[in-house]
Amino acid sequence: MTAAGHRRDRRERGFIIVAVLWILLALATLASIYAAYVVRTADAVGTSDRQVRAQALFTAAVEMTAYELSATPKDARPATGRFDFRLGRVGALVAFQSEAGRIDLNAAQKPLLTSLFTALGARPADAESYADRVIAWRSEAPRTGGDDAEAAAYQTAGLAYAPRHAPFQDVGELWLVLGLPPPLVERALPYVTVFSGAEQVNVLAAPPLVIAALPGVTPEQVNSVLAARRSAALDPQAVLAALGPTARAAATVTAGAAVRVSVDVRLDDGSRATADVVILLADDGPEPYRILSWRDDFDQFAPAGG
Repeated sequence: MTAAGHRRDRRERGFIIVAVLWILLALATLASIYAAYVVRTADAVGTSDRQVRAQALFTAAVEMTAYELSATPKDARPATGRFDFRLGRVGALVAFQSEAGRIDLNAAQKPLLTSLFTALGARPADAESYADRVIAWRSEAPRTGGDDAEAAAYQTAGLAYAPRHAPFQDVGELWLVLGLPPPLVERALPYVTVFSGAEQVNVLAAPPLVIAALPGVTPEQVNSVLAARRSAALDPQAVLAALGPTARAAATVTAGAAVRVSVDVRLDDGSRATADVVILLADDGPEPYRILSWRDDFDQFAPAGG
């Protein structure tokens, strides 16, 4: 073989080696992509399976709560309760309470709303102004053809919307009410509702801050209500009697038809999920209840100890 032939042969072998190396690199890349795909797919399938099981537990908890309450006469239904159950190796903790334990943004009168904002830290004069704004949001617009002063105030403030002039559809609308400080709204949200339809607060289910927000209530009366609720032989009328006349006018021991069901699911792989569901019991009709609100976090599983 000539020298030129040797050089050509070496170049060809070099090309072959480079081509083989490129092929091996491509195969390695494909293998890594496939491995990542397999991991993601397995992860997605696992998450989907957890979601399905969590959803089943949430639904079972709501059904069991509705059954327990519907089987009890309306005037004897408990304002609060809790139970737990298991389906196979999966467990759920369930707590329910009358939605009337919260202050209804559409039904509460001005003194109760003012007292709520005061209890949350607002100055009395500001709390009264905030209550006026809430009432103006839910009140009908003037029908006389005159100016809508409330809508004009929103426009003057540079807002691109006007007050609803209709009932609150969600407690989140409180963020839109003119003049309410965001920190105050954030503190208020756990204590308000749009589902009870009640002017009064159920003091058997209300958290301590809501009891403290009753107009004219004293700290001593709040403590007396909480002590009466802890009594082994709970007497609803004794709880009411612990309030003064002014606070009693804004209080009730009637559970109402709207119930909030909180579910904490612990799955067998150590993950957990929670749901917060508001249902309306229907004593008449083809269905025993209907769902007013459903919020869950089963897309964000947390470790059982988290």
